[in-house]
Amino acid sequence: MISTLLSDEKIIESELKGKTLLVYMHILKVGQDSVGVREIQRELGFSSPSVASYHLQKLQDLGLIENVYGDYKLVREVKVGVLRQFVTFGGFMLPKFLFYAVLVTSMLITYIFQTPMVPTKENITTLVMGIVPTIILWYETIKIWRSKPS
Repeated sequence: MISTLLSDEKIIESELKGKTLLVYMHILKVGQDSVGVREIQRELGFSSPSVASYHLQKLQDLGLIENVYGDYKLVREVKVGVLRQFVTFGGFMLPKFLFYAVLVTSMLITYIFQTPMVPTKENITTLVMGIVPTIILWYETIKIWRSKPS
């Protein structure tokens, strides 16, 4: 059973790239709403409905979506490749590091505003230990965001 799941995951990862990945990401973005071939074509700028249909059929063959009276609906969410670095939240795909970056940044800002800035060894150490992870987390968040297929 486990080897079947791993094999299935590898097949999905090998097939889920390029325009097929863009179609899948669009379907993830719309969530539980169903989408049609023409909507995919318009939203993703495909040259014809047949291109959208080809990629939708590919996703259906992988068992990720189903066709309900000509519209397609998400049935299985997978995290493969670049998708492992994202969280779907309210129809948006956000980098996982974004939440940590916001948390650490808000902690740093709170410290700066609530502590008198006297140049003591403790204050300087605390600021450095807050600024360094903040920079790293924002760097990683932006790097992951830029790796998102567009």
